[in-house]
Amino acid sequence: MSGITVLTPTGTLGYGFGDEALARGMSLKPSVIAVDAGSTDPGPHYLGSGKPLVSDVSIKRELTALIQAGRNVGIPVIVGSVGGAGSSVQVDRTAKLVREIAKETGLKLKLATIRSDIPIERAKRAVAAGEVIDFEAGHILTQEALDETVTLVAQMGHEPICAALDAGADVIIAGRACDDSVIAAYPIWKGADPALAIHMGKILECGAFSAEPFAMDVMLGTVHDDSFVLEPGSIKRRASVKSVSAHSLYERENPFKQGGPGHEIDLSECSFEQLSDRQVRVTGAKLSETDDYYVKLEGARLAGYRSISIAGIRCPTTIAALDGILDQLKVRAIEYFAPSPISMQFHVYGRDGVMKELEQEHGLQREVGLVIEVTAATQELAHAACHQISGAMLHHHYEGIINPSGNLAFPYSPSDLDVGPVYEFSAYHLMKVDTPTELFPISIEEL
Repeated sequence: MSGITVLTPTGTLGYGFGDEALARGMSLKPSVIAVDAGSTDPGPHYLGSGKPLVSDVSIKRELTALIQAGRNVGIPVIVGSVGGAGSSVQVDRTAKLVREIAKETGLKLKLATIRSDIPIERAKRAVAAGEVIDFEAGHILTQEALDETVTLVAQMGHEPICAALDAGADVIIAGRACDDSVIAAYPIWKGADPALAIHMGKILECGAFSAEPFAMDVMLGTVHDDSFVLEPGSIKRRASVKSVSAHSLYERENPFKQGGPGHEIDLSECSFEQLSDRQVRVTGAKLSETDDYYVKLEGARLAGYRSISIAGIRCPTTIAALDGILDQLKVRAIEYFAPSPISMQFHVYGRDGVMKELEQEHGLQREVGLVIEVTAATQELAHAACHQISGAMLHHHYEGIINPSGNLAFPYSPSDLDVGPVYEFSAYHLMKVDTPTELFPISIEEL
């Protein structure tokens, strides 16, 4: 097998890449352009709401460049986890952009869309049959949790994408997919060792984050019979043993095992070799198939509605007494709005807003930022409670007070902002399936 080169333009579609890097990358004659477009890192909001993680403006701009580059040399473009969460509404939204691009540029292409939404009843049957196990949720998946789920998707492996390639797709817009599978699909389809292709996909999925200096930018990988070679698109970057091996360990609890749908990759015998100043060669990955094929479920349910207030505190006596003040305000708000339940959180930036109770270094700061966060069953109730707390704190009396009012400085008017619906993960589990493609229907259209 001759080398199969994958060009990954960026870590997340819409996050940008250099024109020079793309041009140079295309000069290396890649066989496919493949890029990830989603993650659970931003939380469940995009899954529950159906709203896109990245703006249509950025997605369309970058897709236009990638589709034109692909069509100019006759290679496919593959995008996985479109819209951020890969739900059907996000697949439709991205496919609409592709249609607009084809019309505006006059390009003729075959578009494949792959959906990853899982019918709730299908998941319920799996739960009843004992075919759902915990992944990272920390609890079993129940019928009741599925009843509350507004959107449920599963992560596809490379197989549905390979099926779309079998159908002759020029552009593939895929729902939720394993990051590495999006990049590994084409090499596997062309006969590459799945272990090498998937390992390479894991390193490439963040684009030039596996290069020095790292960035959201173009990265290329070429799979050979016994290895793969990585190099950045831009001449301003280089791949090093350190940068590549470090990203091989990225987001992994076990440095030697990498699980995925229907397989496990063993990386214990991997070797990283500096081929040139800009290239690294990787060998040693081995794949074993699992007895059963499981896909990861991701579900979101509505948890309420949120309002926030952002303020700054400069008064030293208020900062010193802040914990007691916030405790008193929380009790008063709960009593004021009883029996309606409200949930409150206070984030004190400049002190422990990021680390919370895990913060190890405490000390009195000159000024702190305070975010008041209230979640309730309705937006009206959340807004009312948020304003009650922020207003009460403006004039709150505490022991040792010097300044009787104006304890908060608001950078915005209005001071209380409605964020909207709040979602939480209802499913983060593994579900057994009969075949790798049964849950991921493919549609083909000529543009």
